[in-house]
Amino acid sequence: MTCRLCPRKCGADRENTLGFCGMKNTITAARAALHFWEEPCISGTNGSGAVFFSGCVMKCVYCQNYGISAENFGKEITSDRLSEIFLELQLKGAHNINLVNPTHFVPQIIKALKAAKQSGLKIPIVYNSGGYERVETLRALDGLVDIYLPDVKYFDSETAERLSNAPDYFNTAMNAVSEMVRQTGKPVFDGNILLRGTIVRHLVLPNLYKDSINVINAVAERFKDKILFSIMSQYTPFGLVKTDERFKTLNRRITTFEYQKALDAVIAAGLEGFMQEKSSAKEEYTPIFDLTGITD
Repeated sequence: MTCRLCPRKCGADRENTLGFCGMKNTITAARAALHFWEEPCISGTNGSGAVFFSGCVMKCVYCQNYGISAENFGKEITSDRLSEIFLELQLKGAHNINLVNPTHFVPQIIKALKAAKQSGLKIPIVYNSGGYERVETLRALDGLVDIYLPDVKYFDSETAERLSNAPDYFNTAMNAVSEMVRQTGKPVFDGNILLRGTIVRHLVLPNLYKDSINVINAVAERFKDKILFSIMSQYTPFGLVKTDERFKTLNRRITTFEYQKALDAVIAAGLEGFMQEKSSAKEEYTPIFDLTGITD
């Protein structure tokens, strides 16, 4: 069967060949552990039970998880093992199961989630992605995912093409967010912990704060009263931007001026949610991918 899971619809027979994502059909993951660097309502005090999947449907040139998203580091596991991992994270006290970059393994994840829920998995399920999603794929998750955590990365199609080879990114991501909001409804909390809802993230990039402002305004116009918004300052140069002259304008952290312009836009638009301190731009916030929690 040819693959049509993501908007690229690359048509690869992933039983035998790699898709655009760099993966075959077998689940491949690089880390499963309590994670404390998500939004406070996701990480809480105990941590989010984050499972980091290998490969990626976007391949952004600056990805902070470049080693697993572009270089495909990870270990192949079965859906049964993934189900066990979910239950192990719940036993460790995770507030939720956080599926990080899961798009290209959705059918296998659905199988693992259904098995885990039958075996006692009760904590919320977080779908944490770059926002480049097919609505048809998201609909298959309806009733299984409690919290969506998508990016809306770009407004400008040329920027999206240059940095992620996805000129259709903005409209695709906005339609995906619309489906996510339809499934989850408005945010629901238990104290300080999010139980259900959608958080839209946006990472401010060097020299692109004007594009950030356009994203912020567009998200506010369409979703302001239905989502939480998370503006992020943690950009740190990784991947191709450190070695390829074509992307040299991204080979630095953002300035205070750039981030403040984005913050001002969030406030002016009336979006509620989260804002990172500018000091969050540190390499130590990137997890160590060493197969923690993946091996039996």
